[in-house]
Amino acid sequence: MKILITGGAGFVGSNIALGLRSAFPVAPITVMDNLYRSGSELNVTRLQAAGIRFHNGDVRHPDSFPEEPFDLMIECSAEPSVLAGREGSPDYLFQTNLVGAYHCLEACRKHGAGMIFLSTSRVYPVARLEAHPWREEDTRFVWRDDGTVGLSSRGVSEDLALDGARSLYGYTKLSAEQLIEEYRDTFGLKVVVNRCGVIAGPWQFGKVDQGVVALWVMAHHYKRSLQYIGYGGTGKQVRDCLHVHDLADLILEQVRDFDAWDGWLGNVAGGLECSASLQELTAVCQQVTGNIIPIGSVPETRPSDLRLFIGDCSKLFQRSTWRPTRSIQDIVSDTHTWVCDNEHALEKLK
Repeated sequence: MKILITGGAGFVGSNIALGLRSAFPVAPITVMDNLYRSGSELNVTRLQAAGIRFHNGDVRHPDSFPEEPFDLMIECSAEPSVLAGREGSPDYLFQTNLVGAYHCLEACRKHGAGMIFLSTSRVYPVARLEAHPWREEDTRFVWRDDGTVGLSSRGVSEDLALDGARSLYGYTKLSAEQLIEEYRDTFGLKVVVNRCGVIAGPWQFGKVDQGVVALWVMAHHYKRSLQYIGYGGTGKQVRDCLHVHDLADLILEQVRDFDAWDGWLGNVAGGLECSASLQELTAVCQQVTGNIIPIGSVPETRPSDLRLFIGDCSKLFQRSTWRPTRSIQDIVSDTHTWVCDNEHALEKLK
C-alpha cells in the first residue's frame, strides 16, 4: 500500500507517519507539507531518517501534489486555530481547510485511492454546548445530566444537533465532512472520518489558541508565565486529551482494515477519564517539571471559547476494541521528556 499523508510534517501527521513506518517497514510513505506552522521543519529530518519521503506541497494548490499514484491518503492538513479568520482575512483558513479538502478528494478520485480524514470536535455548535447545565467543583466545571440528546456528564456524542454557529474553523471542517459525504455518494469514494478532540504529546508546538498541553508544559519547563483566560479566570474550564500515539494506534487499525471502516464518522477523544481543567493541568505540570510559574487571570471569555468539551466515544467503543491507554500524566510526562531532549531547538520557537 502506498500512503500519502497531507500535513505530514505537522504534529499529528508526523506522529502518524512514524507509527505507520514502524508497522509497515517497507511500505512507500510520503508526507506532504507546506511547512507553514513554525517548528514543522524540525520534523522533516526525523521523517527522512525513518525512510519516509518528504514532499513540499500545499493542499491549496492541486498542482503541488505528488505526481505518483497512491492507494490511501491520510488527510491531516489544517489551519487548526479556533480564532483563525476572526481578525484580518479568513482566506488562508478557508483555502486550506475547505478548498484544500476538495483538492485532496479530487486527488483521491484521480488515483482511485481511499481517505482517512481528520476532522474536529469543533463541528459541534458553541451556543448549544455553552447553554447546557453545569456545576462548579473545587478544580473544574462539570456538565449535569438533564436528558439532552447527545450531551451528558459523559460528554458530547454524535447525536447532538448540529444547528448553530461553531467558529469559522469548525464550519470549514463540518463543510469538509459534508463534501466528503457527497463524494462518497457521487463517486463511490471510500472515506473514514475521525472527529478528534484535543490531541497532545511529543512534537507539538503549542500556542495560546491551539496545542494547550504543549504550551503548558513548555511554559513550566522554561519558567514562562501563563494566563487563565475566560470564565472568571479561575482555570476551571475542561477539555479531554488524547495522546497522539493513541490516535496513531487507531489510525493503524483503520489502515489495516480500511474497507471495513469505510463510511465511519465519529468521535475520537480521550473522554471523561482522560480530561483535565487548566487548574488540574497546572498541578500535573508542576509535579512533572518541578517548577511553579506565575499564572495570571483574565476573567473575560474569548469568542467561540467553551467552558467544557468532552467527547463521548461510545459509538467508537461499540465497533472497536481500541481504547485510549495513556493518561494526562503520561501525556505531560512524555511531552516534558521530549522538551528536555530538544530544549535548545525548542527555545528558539518561543
